[in-house]
Amino acid sequence: MTYEATVQFKFDATFTPTYGSSSFADDDFVPEEHYLITAPAGDLNCKQYFKLFEKFLLCVGMHPTSIRSGAMSLVFNDYVNESDQRKVCKEYELTMDEDLRGKFEEWKKLEDEFKTIKTVSDNVEAMYWKNKYIEELAKQGGLDSVHQPESHQYTEEEMDAMCDAAANVAEHEKCKEYNMREAEYYNQRAKLDLQQQNNLIGLD
Repeated sequence: MTYEATVQFKFDATFTPTYGSSSFADDDFVPEEHYLITAPAGDLNCKQYFKLFEKFLLCVGMHPTSIRSGAMSLVFNDYVNESDQRKVCKEYELTMDEDLRGKFEEWKKLEDEFKTIKTVSDNVEAMYWKNKYIEELAKQGGLDSVHQPESHQYTEEEMDAMCDAAANVAEHEKCKEYNMREAEYYNQRAKLDLQQQNNLIGLD
């Protein structure tokens, strides 16, 4: 069995002189035009049909912007269900006008969450380098307990209490991580202070 199909787009423009004239006086136009676009249609899909029709419309003088506007008018008109319109929007990542306010509120919320997480992350990073600095001072024997503030041994319950105001789980975890690093710093400093005091009085 053999199946063949052909699609054609045809355009004919003729010129009939009037008022006794036998010529076309306008140099910007051709008196007669004939276009015939033929393509095998056996395997053409819908988008290929539209692409072929776009070429035909360009041949007859349509502007690309007008062609695209015409294609979109098949979707966004009063006779197409909103659910079908939204399917097209999802496929091409478009936002309908009535959804812009909701999108804006969502972007603002995400931006605020990002700023909060970044602030906590920066604090964690700063505490990390502070701990590294304390460790280097301890190795070099330059840690002076006289100038260090009173140390505090943080418990897990205390760290959780400091994170109760966190807006969400991610922020809570970041806050807890920061407080754990701070607790590690003070606990390490307490050990070093005790060791230094023992050295001063001659204990191991």
